[in-house]
Amino acid sequence: MSPSVNYLAIYRHRDYYSITAMCKFFAVSRSGYYDFCKRIDKPDKDEPLAQMIQECQDRTGKTYGYRRVKIWLHRKKQLLVNHKAILRIMNKYGLLAEIRRRKKYKRMGEQLHKYENLLNREFKAAKPNQKWVTDISYIHTGQGTLYLSMIRDLFDESIIAHKVGTEQTVNLVLNTVKRLYKKKGSPKSCNSTVTKGFNTLQPGIST
Repeated sequence: MSPSVNYLAIYRHRDYYSITAMCKFFAVSRSGYYDFCKRIDKPDKDEPLAQMIQECQDRTGKTYGYRRVKIWLHRKKQLLVNHKAILRIMNKYGLLAEIRRRKKYKRMGEQLHKYENLLNREFKAAKPNQKWVTDISYIHTGQGTLYLSMIRDLFDESIIAHKVGTEQTVNLVLNTVKRLYKKKGSPKSCNSTVTKGFNTLQPGIST
């Protein structure tokens, strides 16, 4: 994080915390902070645009890069701004998109009991509730990414249960199954499969 971003964070919280303590926390000098204050107290031509970019990032969970911010400004504020200017201001005010690293899930094949693949790529069913499949799809929205967990009956390809979540977790899948059981009851005999790959290889789901 650049010193100017640290100074800005201290400046914004100056009424709540000790300046000395915050400078120590961010590993910056007090003299550097006060020099920053002298500059920030001067009228800043970038401030109005920075506030609009801040609004954009607040509404989208700070997931927009400068290209998407440019589109947002054009659509929502009817402003046409050069992408280089947007990037410069985002850097200056600490408004860059936060990179969310995908969680690394450990494969737990040695710890979990793995059931036989009963479907064996035979994706047709002779009657309802004989074969189910489940998967998760991404839905990109203005407020960020949503995850749609679905259970499909292979008899007629109908979606028999679904649930939307803000995180791609094993609980999202389990809650979808619980919703289906609540709706239809637990089937006496049904083969099901879960798309492998992300977090289904955790306690709670075996395939």
